[in-house]
Amino acid sequence: MNGKVIGTGPYRATKLWNETIKLFRGGLPLRRHWANFRSYDCSFTGAEAVDYLHDLLRRNYNFGPEVTRYQTLQLLRKFLKAHVIEDIKGRHGTEDFEDNGHLYRFPPLSPLKSFPTKPLFRDCGDLPRLIRWDDYEELPQRENIAPLKSSVMTSDLWNKRHSVAIGDVNECKLIRRKEITTKQVDHIWKSMTAEHLQRVLGLNSLDGVLNPTHVNGKHIVHNVFSVNKTGIVVLENKAEDMPYWVVSAMKCLANWPNGNGSKQPAYPGFERDVLKTVADYFQRLKEPLLTYHLYEVFVNILSLQQQQEVATEALQLSTLLLPPPQQKTPPASPAAHGAGVPESPPAPPQ
Repeated sequence: MNGKVIGTGPYRATKLWNETIKLFRGGLPLRRHWANFRSYDCSFTGAEAVDYLHDLLRRNYNFGPEVTRYQTLQLLRKFLKAHVIEDIKGRHGTEDFEDNGHLYRFPPLSPLKSFPTKPLFRDCGDLPRLIRWDDYEELPQRENIAPLKSSVMTSDLWNKRHSVAIGDVNECKLIRRKEITTKQVDHIWKSMTAEHLQRVLGLNSLDGVLNPTHVNGKHIVHNVFSVNKTGIVVLENKAEDMPYWVVSAMKCLANWPNGNGSKQPAYPGFERDVLKTVADYFQRLKEPLLTYHLYEVFVNILSLQQQQEVATEALQLSTLLLPPPQQKTPPASPAAHGAGVPESPPAPPQ
């Protein structure tokens, strides 16, 4: 149950994810359960899974006894989203894991993730190139071509060259250009953003780093164009906006202790209480800020890139992939980066 110790280094999150799944799948007792007058072999209840995984994480060297039952429940919800487990009807992804007698099972396919690989030799010619607005096409220089002979402009030659005006050639017809649909625009933004990210990371492909099915072109277009003067994404549905008290608390932490003035209490431990309140809000969300599907994109970028400038540019590109409500979160607060994700269990590679 202890498993092997995963040290620091590249792909630590993915290694922890795979190691935890191996121990969980290999040790969880499976038996026959009854539900709605029907039996299900090789199944387990939600409560049994929480009990076993909680004990496993507390005994594991990579996590320790500080892991709470609530964090274990959050990890099992990620397992369900990532199709590590499924309910007895084969559903996963949209349902929420329940800590009760609801029945679950393991899918036949392996949920383990492979590690992204970088090319041995980086050839800039193999990487996709972004189209620039100032690009232009230069006509190739034609060599070894004999110069044209000068000719006298006769009336017959003039008539041939100006036959359009005379009427010998059929009249030209205007062809209406085909309109570009919104779906095509979204696809262009999606493909260009993925190619740019691949180019920045220096990879032959984004396999193991980003799943194209999890990228929504509409989110990219909205995050690029629907911003205010301060660069914050503006939401179309105000009901998805973050509560004002959460934003105010995060700004207070971002500026602490400067800019506090006399508006906030100054008792010892005040900032820790504010941080705990903000963290509790994010931990109770149905989905982390980086979303279940895109979380590992950010983890893989930090694992692949050791250069700060390259990693910063890649992370900036990845934020364009997030749904607009996640973009609304102010990035200055430390709670905005870590809240919503269990502190000890590994983050799922999506």
